[in-house]
Amino acid sequence: MRVSPKDGPPASLGALRDTQGERDHRRIAIDRVGVKNLRYPIQIRDKAHATQSTIANIALTVDLPHHYKGTHMSRFIEVLNARGRILHVDSIKDILLDLLKRLDSRKAHADFEFPFFLEKEAPVTGAVGVMDYTARFNASLDDSEFDFVLTVIVPVTTLCPCSKAISEHGAHNQRGQVTYAVRFRKPIWIEDLIRLVESCASSELYSLLKRPDEKEVTERAYRNPVFVEDLVRNIAARSNLEPNITWYRVEAENFESIHNHNAYALIEKG
Repeated sequence: MRVSPKDGPPASLGALRDTQGERDHRRIAIDRVGVKNLRYPIQIRDKAHATQSTIANIALTVDLPHHYKGTHMSRFIEVLNARGRILHVDSIKDILLDLLKRLDSRKAHADFEFPFFLEKEAPVTGAVGVMDYTARFNASLDDSEFDFVLTVIVPVTTLCPCSKAISEHGAHNQRGQVTYAVRFRKPIWIEDLIRLVESCASSELYSLLKRPDEKEVTERAYRNPVFVEDLVRNIAARSNLEPNITWYRVEAENFESIHNHNAYALIEKG
């Protein structure tokens, strides 16, 4: 049967079998089921410009009781699309509430990962370039208990204290990556977390450096050598001084320039 757009769907569609809603007899509940790797435009708070538009990679999941055969995947997309063409992060808790209601679940989760951009001035010439970082929002709702974790992934420069101490000329340095996750009492700026991490490294990174800037960055790193252990301890010490931060996990990985392996350290507290 051919159906023209003006005729709408055939009446028989209303009687289609709901396989997902059928009973499952294995009596095994599923902790998380849903959709992931979904790209969607979002707006986030930006300290310099009020808001910043970016693209998030999103995962939406719920728990599935043992007696249901499957979940209704289309409902995850419907809940997200109901928020409009651009998603505001203030809507995340409402999204989780809608998922609980639409999917008859007790627990819902939403994970967002997106690039976050900052304009940075070179340290000497003031030349402006744009740096990109990675940020994550991990939110969950268990009945009425809401949990939210903010993570920033920050590239930094580290210079080896041992190499500086034993070498007659120079010291080896490398790029490192810090993954810094926090829970907090009051809203916290992504920019402030990035700055905290950068201030604890041998030097921060820039997208645009002229020769005077390169000289300054190189010498700054040499004046401030840090092991990967120093880096996570520096960030932990700064975090301990922030009453707004209730929990944190800081991971640092150095992409070693003279070894065929990476150096790694982690501290978690809260």
